[in-house]
Amino acid sequence: MTRGFARGEYEARLARAQTAMGKVGIGAILLTTEPEIRYFTGYLTRFWESPSRPWFLVVPLSGLPVAVIPSIGAALMGQTWISDIRIWPAPRPADDGVSLLTETLREIGGPVGVPSGVESHLRMPLADFERVKRASGLEWRDDGGIVAALRAVKSEAEINKIAHICGLAGRAFDRVHEIAAPGVPLSTVFRDFQRLLLEEGADWVPYLAGGAGAEGYADVISPASEVPLAAGDVLMLDTGAVWDGYFCDYDRNFAIGHATGAQQGAHARLVDATEAALAIARAGARASDLWRAMADIVGGGEAAGRLGHGLGMQLTEGLSLTSLDHTVLEPGMVITLEPGVELAPGRIMVHEENIVITEGAPRKLSPFAGRDLPVI
Repeated sequence: MTRGFARGEYEARLARAQTAMGKVGIGAILLTTEPEIRYFTGYLTRFWESPSRPWFLVVPLSGLPVAVIPSIGAALMGQTWISDIRIWPAPRPADDGVSLLTETLREIGGPVGVPSGVESHLRMPLADFERVKRASGLEWRDDGGIVAALRAVKSEAEINKIAHICGLAGRAFDRVHEIAAPGVPLSTVFRDFQRLLLEEGADWVPYLAGGAGAEGYADVISPASEVPLAAGDVLMLDTGAVWDGYFCDYDRNFAIGHATGAQQGAHARLVDATEAALAIARAGARASDLWRAMADIVGGGEAAGRLGHGLGMQLTEGLSLTSLDHTVLEPGMVITLEPGVELAPGRIMVHEENIVITEGAPRKLSPFAGRDLPVI
């Protein structure tokens, strides 16, 4: 599997963006977040963990994108396909890129669109954003959902990266018997599972959650406790591991020592619900249709909540599989199927798989689990 993308991948993304911008009358799009900037540039770094510097990319209606970034990032940005890189010595609180960004936007012209939909955010001080708007003298508006729509439909090259990290995670899940046993604290299992993911080739593991208990677990977002596993527990591990900037996001449940009838039955229902959604996951179906297929099996009605979501450069992105999200599925959309059932009051089991919508039947990206609950 090759890292990065050919220049043509970025040229195609830019061309689609500029076509959409022309239709809605936007002269430039201002991007400030890591996945949006990386989408158009290929600029991949963990340095975004530092919040002390803002980063900007301006996508013009015509011509190539312009990076307006702190000088510390110039060398790495210079390795991308971006040639117009404008820098300042950040952090500089009195003028942290404000003047340079303003000059760039004046040069390119407006109206300026800024991603403003669900899951978007502005990664710069609000006061600086207001200064740029005033000083530019340009018209400002939201981007009309252009960037989100582009990112929602993945190229084959993107899909292959997601499939690759799904495969790496699958090999790590196949080795959970090496690290989980009665008496092992859940926190140790978490640490060791991250090690397995890295050993199998993941670049890093930004997300790992899970739980354990005889009647399931309380939620699917908690960090690990020090409580040791016990025979009769069901263990769940849910990982968002990354390879070359793209996530997988799926989980596996395991019985410790032996599986109870309730655990086995719940696991089978979860797999049945996943397969029901898979059967109708076709271009033209709606996100809410897949939710209904799963909710009818696992129960809970409207309270069943979100039973899946978009996936890609972020752990969750784009659509939600809920009763209220009527997004029409398109070929190239990568989504998760994530039904859950209640085993006892306040205790649940959840199952998750990753797929991509195609022109025909969906393609499985994660190695789908069988109906039998694995026993460790």
